[in-house]
Amino acid sequence: MPDRPKLAVWKFASCDGCQLSLLDCEDQLLAVADAVEIAYFPEATRVMQPGPYDVSLVEGSITTAEDAERIQRVRSESRVLITLGACATAGGIQSLRNHAEIADYVRLVYARPEYIETLSTSTPITDHVKVDFELRGCPIDKGQLLEVLIAHLHRRRPNTPNHSVCQTCKRAGHVCVMVAHGTPCLGPVTHAGCGALCPGYNRGCYGCFGPADRAKPAALSTRLRELGMSDPELVRLYRSFNGQAEEFRVESEAREVQSGAQGN
Repeated sequence: MPDRPKLAVWKFASCDGCQLSLLDCEDQLLAVADAVEIAYFPEATRVMQPGPYDVSLVEGSITTAEDAERIQRVRSESRVLITLGACATAGGIQSLRNHAEIADYVRLVYARPEYIETLSTSTPITDHVKVDFELRGCPIDKGQLLEVLIAHLHRRRPNTPNHSVCQTCKRAGHVCVMVAHGTPCLGPVTHAGCGALCPGYNRGCYGCFGPADRAKPAALSTRLRELGMSDPELVRLYRSFNGQAEEFRVESEAREVQSGAQGN
């Protein structure tokens, strides 16, 4: 039997949800296990094999100096490196620290802050090493994970959507919550992949899958202000799961400047 491609799954600063999506594949999991050799996956096996690895799946952001060094080692041992989820692709919810004083957070959270060693920022993997593919989501979609994994094992381009959530809403026949009800929604600027879950329940999109291709958050902000949102509210809207993604970060910073200029 020919050697199977070696798969490694790595965790950095995160909640584990995205890497565990692989174990949630259920019906397809046995087929995946037959197609690859799971060489390194602490959440699933105690047997850890050394690299090099054909494919590495990386979850989580870089928040410590140790992890900044570790991701370099992971990259050097991996033919293909794929980042999973909002933490790995955009810094995650923990990137809120990027707009504050990290020492203030540490004092509030930890009884003995002097024992905590951390960076002042939470940054995506691509800020540190070359990434071959970024899979968006908080959490990721397991169907997309399988497609991306299979594509890279066969050395072809993954077939994943690059349009906005609005297109998914239209195809599903959902009534637009922003047009019909005036509900703030990030769907027009958010990458598809969730199946328009929140708008399907008459709730606005929270931007879990990050900025869509060619997203224009500034134009959306104009409409959201017409619906009554203030600049501080817009800052909070953009600074959630994908707040460090460039398009959302730039717009949140612009709204923050505008808010300060107006004395909001």
